[in-house]
Amino acid sequence: MSDQRTPTQTLDAVVVGAGFAGLYMLHRLRQLGFSARVIEAGSGAGGTWFWNRYPGARVDIESMQYSYQFSEELQQEWQWSERYAPQAELLAYINHVVERFDLARDIQFNTRVVSAVFDQAGSRWQVTTDGDDRFSARFCIMATGCLSAANKPDIKGIDSFKGPTYHTGEWPHDGVDFTGKRVGIIGTGSSAIQAIPEIARQAAHLTVFQRTPTFSVPARNAPLDPEYVANVKQNYAALRKTAKQQFVAFDTKANERAATDMSAEEIKVELERRWAMGGLNFYGGFADLLVNQHTNDMVADFVREKIAQKVKNPATAALLTPKVIFACKRLCADTDYFETYNRDNVLLVDISTTPIAEIASEGLTVADKAYAFDALVFATGFDAMTGSLNKIDIRGSGGNTLKEKWSAGPRTYLGLCSAGFPNLFTISGPGSPSVFTNMVTSIEQHVEYIGDIIAYMGKHKLSAIDATKEAEDAWVDHVNEVAGGTLVNSCSSWYLGANIPGKQRVFMPYIGGFPPYVEKCNEVAKNGYEGFALK
Repeated sequence: MSDQRTPTQTLDAVVVGAGFAGLYMLHRLRQLGFSARVIEAGSGAGGTWFWNRYPGARVDIESMQYSYQFSEELQQEWQWSERYAPQAELLAYINHVVERFDLARDIQFNTRVVSAVFDQAGSRWQVTTDGDDRFSARFCIMATGCLSAANKPDIKGIDSFKGPTYHTGEWPHDGVDFTGKRVGIIGTGSSAIQAIPEIARQAAHLTVFQRTPTFSVPARNAPLDPEYVANVKQNYAALRKTAKQQFVAFDTKANERAATDMSAEEIKVELERRWAMGGLNFYGGFADLLVNQHTNDMVADFVREKIAQKVKNPATAALLTPKVIFACKRLCADTDYFETYNRDNVLLVDISTTPIAEIASEGLTVADKAYAFDALVFATGFDAMTGSLNKIDIRGSGGNTLKEKWSAGPRTYLGLCSAGFPNLFTISGPGSPSVFTNMVTSIEQHVEYIGDIIAYMGKHKLSAIDATKEAEDAWVDHVNEVAGGTLVNSCSSWYLGANIPGKQRVFMPYIGGFPPYVEKCNEVAKNGYEGFALK
């Protein structure tokens, strides 16, 4: 009987995911003369911006900074239209990058990686897909994204609703028309904050089910002024340099002073200035925002007052006012979010103490009150940082699985490698700055660093690189210690996996800031990749 299995394709690297990370990784590997294949589950490139097509979806970092900087020609030729690019424009940009650098010929779409098993004898990864493709590669690079595994809530009767249901992270590509419909939306995180104003303008009635209110500041989105664009393009190198020197890897016009060194009047002026600037520039307001409780309380109270001014009904305003530490969850930037609750066709239902009892064919019930809907939207977020990796059967040395190793929380060295899994890299993995920064800048740093490691291995005729357990333990301790020294560890957020029932609570991103992280990576490289076992 002949073996009908697909022949194995031999490559230098397999890259999983064709978002910002996977695309640049492919380009970089090619530049270094390595053969690579990108495997992508979607029918097109774009990652986050391919899947998240919900109404109002847009970036929360200014377009001119949320973009690649590896190619000066690309920076100069691409024209952004708005301060914060909408999803469609971001996807158009990504497709432009695919075309410009001829990336599509090495990307396999509509294909999901099901397993990646390390063969110790040959120091190679054996990768298989749901289409029974087989690859043998020296390196396996996970570009699966931090927010790509949609989290469907565990509510009794969830499949019994007879109308259409939608998840913001898996939105239909041809859009949804809510005109004349009674819509229920569950969740008030960042996706919901963007979607709610748009849906409310269209639907006959919108009911919002909120467990935890979220801090949000005005985005102040607007069409980009051509003069501003020309100025940025003339001085792009300087802007990028300034951005990389900042904690969050984008230019927030950071105020270097702590609020404790400022007068009450100066603080008030700075707060109003940040409110007028809009967006995540709030992170740059005070140097001690995330470490000093008094400063954080002042900023939080300022934003709470603004919410109270925006929402006409005091009871609704109180429900929408967060009680937690300011920015212990990623800060949201909105356009008319709080004002939307002043509309006659919008109702806010608090489910913090009385959760949704069940979903039925006509709608859902909270306590003994039933709500009827024509459509339901789940804005319930993602199994962040580790969710996408856990969907793949990843086996390292000795057949140990990554999922098992990470069952008590992810363990990595620099967010790049996990001990016992040689030649496996994660781009913006847990333990790296990732979601606390401008993702594109962090991605580029990781891609270039991985490229340097692979080139170094080629030059020194090395077959395998693996994080040592000692270096990994020390890094995990450092990540936890840094998080523990801030206020962000104090609330139940997706940074800790608190939104996923049963998920071990571990602070996943590195919050020491982008510049110290880069410095540490460079030091590791300078010392012959210390903390790694090279074979």
